[in-house]
Amino acid sequence: MNGVLEVVSGYSGGDLANPTYAQVSAGGTGHQEAVQVRFDPAQISYPTLLRAYWRNVDPLDGAGQFCDRGDSYRPVIFTSGGDQQAQAEASQESAAQALTVEVSALQVAIRPLQRFWPAEAYHQNYADQNGTSYGYYRWACGRDRRLRAVWGDQARAADPW
Repeated sequence: MNGVLEVVSGYSGGDLANPTYAQVSAGGTGHQEAVQVRFDPAQISYPTLLRAYWRNVDPLDGAGQFCDRGDSYRPVIFTSGGDQQAQAEASQESAAQALTVEVSALQVAIRPLQRFWPAEAYHQNYADQNGTSYGYYRWACGRDRRLRAVWGDQARAADPW
């Protein structure tokens, strides 16, 4: 997206320092897989990034996402400061309205960021580095089909609510 300067895959939400993928995916660390997004607010707003996030997850599934199941795959928005917290909560209300569900039906947690730990190098830009296997995984898990079922024409979009 224009204005996104850097995206780093990693982990947040747990207490273990410098966790590895093996530790996080095995469970028990309290971390979720996350991405750190560095952006230029003069080019893209935080609410626009939030809309793109919502429309790229299944917000009705709190037990994981698509084929990825378990605590480390639960959808979470980690916020940095009160402004981001308020904007994330507003985006949650907008997502509920767009889906015509109660906010309580949404299973995306909104939590203050404690610490972000970058993932190992082989996890960075995974889809770009492993195009064929990622494409098969995405198809086999039904990710795009589920996003269309949840969001319709707005799936994967950052367009205004």
